[in-house]
Amino acid sequence: MESTPLLSNSGVVVSVRGSVVDVRFDDSLPPIYTVLRAGAERQIVIEVLAQLDAIHVRGIALTPTQGLARGMAVEDTAGPLQVPVGKGILSRMFDVFGNAIDREAAPVDVQWRSAHRAPPPLARRSTKSEVFETGIKIIDVLMPLERGGKAGLFGGAGVGKTVLLTEMINNMVGQHEGVSIFCGIGERCREGEELYRDMSAAGVLRNMVMVFGQMNEPPGARFRVGHAALTMAEYFRDDEHRDVLLLIDNIFRFIQAGMEVSGLMGQMPSRLGYQPTLGTELSQLEERIANTDTGAITSIQAVYVPADDFTDPAAVHTFSHLSASIVLSRKRASEGLYPAIDPLESSSKMATPGVVGERHYGLAQEIRRTLAQYTELKDIIAMLGLEQLSPADRNVVARARRLERFFTQPFFTTEQFTGLKGKLVSLEDALDGCERILRDEFKDYPESALYMIGSVDEAKEKAKTGLPPDPAKSESTTVAAVDADES
Repeated sequence: MESTPLLSNSGVVVSVRGSVVDVRFDDSLPPIYTVLRAGAERQIVIEVLAQLDAIHVRGIALTPTQGLARGMAVEDTAGPLQVPVGKGILSRMFDVFGNAIDREAAPVDVQWRSAHRAPPPLARRSTKSEVFETGIKIIDVLMPLERGGKAGLFGGAGVGKTVLLTEMINNMVGQHEGVSIFCGIGERCREGEELYRDMSAAGVLRNMVMVFGQMNEPPGARFRVGHAALTMAEYFRDDEHRDVLLLIDNIFRFIQAGMEVSGLMGQMPSRLGYQPTLGTELSQLEERIANTDTGAITSIQAVYVPADDFTDPAAVHTFSHLSASIVLSRKRASEGLYPAIDPLESSSKMATPGVVGERHYGLAQEIRRTLAQYTELKDIIAMLGLEQLSPADRNVVARARRLERFFTQPFFTTEQFTGLKGKLVSLEDALDGCERILRDEFKDYPESALYMIGSVDEAKEKAKTGLPPDPAKSESTTVAAVDADES
């Protein structure tokens, strides 16, 4: 039994089942979301999630419960989970409780705020639609992101979600003088350590905050780390009036943690074993990400798609909150077309003439049409060969294959693996390149000249200096036939 004296509003543990702890309070019952502390030195943290009756509450432990036993005293902290905010948190790495985990001293000059906050009211939200440039050609041209919007990176395991996220951090901090907040939900510790080292080497750490709820932590901690990161983002938006880039990796693990918490709390599972409150829990997180009259939180979220099944409830519920969906394709990754974004599956509500302009909209539509025609012709090419196509169709194939290669891009974050210097491409250069390819300006250039370049002018230099092998040339017969036809 613990010898700590009972405090003003203290309770007693009546049962411990894994991470679920029931506590009896004889005086006053703590409200939902109140944080309770127990154990030696009060190191076991419990969040109240249900009031069972007039004297009992049920909570989920945010820390391991080893050593917790029936009869132990529980302290009511009379407040919700708190996280630090302020200038002092920049360039630091935190856990869900706001403890620094980068082996440096605790941050100074910070305030503590609740992790549970209401989304901004509609009256304060901005109604302007602005494009948020990323410097990545295929995204800026075909699925432009919204400033203050939410974009999802959808893909199965190993198709490049985290690489794309880290590249965006690198580009954003270099381009926009805003703040980047990286929230790792259910991250591997290796990924967190690598990201910290890479951002430090790139010199962008001074405008970054990292918050991690690692894979080995209890589901309660992984479930709350997203709310903690949002509280930090809201401080920079509302108090310092700065634009914030919030990167979440991975929103599926937030849903997964909620599913574990729901199961532990004894709720009846819903479709495919997901929690019945999935829609509500995701909305509570997503609705706080907003564009207001003082600043914007632009969010890019990686979404793991279980078994590449886009009808999975986790993917379906996440889709409904997003202004842009970037779908990563395993087939494109296997062909060496990186970033492995599927241009026909991906979409953005910003791609309208009123937002991006007539020229950009018209070009994007023509590119999609060309790529869609090529997809339809692939079956005929596979069965009968390219020779059976009409000259017009052969031209479509040539343009589409050159566009596919032009949309590949060397990344700064993969320089050590590819040996290629990273490229940041402006929207104007990307549009200009697409327009010139569609006008057949590069018809006489080999496809390899357009592979892994920045602006389209580099293709001419590349063609002069000799071409490295193009790993995307899987359809060797098609390529040979197209080149023969062009010559």
